Amino acid sequence: MNTAGRTFLTSVARITPLDPANLASQSFPQEEWSNADLVVAEVLSPPNQLSKAELPNGRMLDLARGDRVVGALGRRAATLECVGSFEAVKADLQLDLLTPGGLLGKITSQSSYLGLVPHLRYQGHVLVQGERANLRNYVGRLPAHASKIPVVLLVGTSMSAGKTATARLFIRLLKQAGKRVAAAKLTGAARYRDILSMQDAGADHILDFVDVGLPSSICPEEEYADALQQLLARLGTLEVDVLVAEAGASPLEPYNGATAVRGLAPQVCLTALSASDPYAVVGVMRAFELVPDLITGVATNTTAGIDLIGKLCNLPAFNILQEDCWESLNTLLLNSLARHKAIN
Repeated sequence: MNTAGRTFLTSVARITPLDPANLASQSFPQEEWSNADLVVAEVLSPPNQLSKAELPNGRMLDLARGDRVVGALGRRAATLECVGSFEAVKADLQLDLLTPGGLLGKITSQSSYLGLVPHLRYQGHVLVQGERANLRNYVGRLPAHASKIPVVLLVGTSMSAGKTATARLFIRLLKQAGKRVAAAKLTGAARYRDILSMQDAGADHILDFVDVGLPSSICPEEEYADALQQLLARLGTLEVDVLVAEAGASPLEPYNGATAVRGLAPQVCLTALSASDPYAVVGVMRAFELVPDLITGVATNTTAGIDLIGKLCNLPAFNILQEDCWESLNTLLLNSLARHKAIN
């Protein structure tokens, strides 16, 4: 069936009740645009392997020229893919799909390995009852309170270092031990795939920064800190034994990872650092003053990497793709939870 010319909600708009078949929109001057504004954009570029958008259910849609997507204005600073923002959009009003999840802005720097991302043109802001729609409009506020849920924290030296794969394994191990598990992605750029994969691994509840109104976590620190408190407040309403929380990218990138780590610190019972290479472990430990409990990720793909991590940092490192380490990881997880419970 030819779907060209249809309008689709992307996954960043999943927290809204918007009906793509019945949307009102209006064009506004760029000086009035704001982070997390919901906008309609028309696909300009012909199809290629990256011409895909992620729908609110997580399914991937092949885009055709003339299709319209509803996404959110935002910012991205990916070390391996692209950098861009809605502030960089020019007078021609052309946008790029910064993530398949519907993060919209103009690319200012791109890896030569990425390929051609879909180009779009701004059509207008989504209007609801005559007012511009913003993701924050769909977030009901809860009273802030200190969370008492023990946290298994995943951080990384970069994107694609192995954080989400580690989170999935930890969730499976915790579920096998009879624990009720929540999973959260605290920072990053809008993409539903990772947090859905944690649900597939067995997490009883999943949340990410989109659920509290952010298309990406690149925003002023005070704005992110408020959103984090709302995310933790939601987690506090859940009956779970442990939270597996991933801070996307690395703590030193502009995604407010450091703020996330500080906000969770009192409840962290175990920290795993997923590393792209052994020397990156040293870099994050020194720059961020972080001493993780264990190392996973690309740096552990061979015994050579594991041995080098041991020489550089004297930390245990595990290739989570090898099942012979799962029993040791399970012991570390359960012992850390027991110690946290005894202290608290």
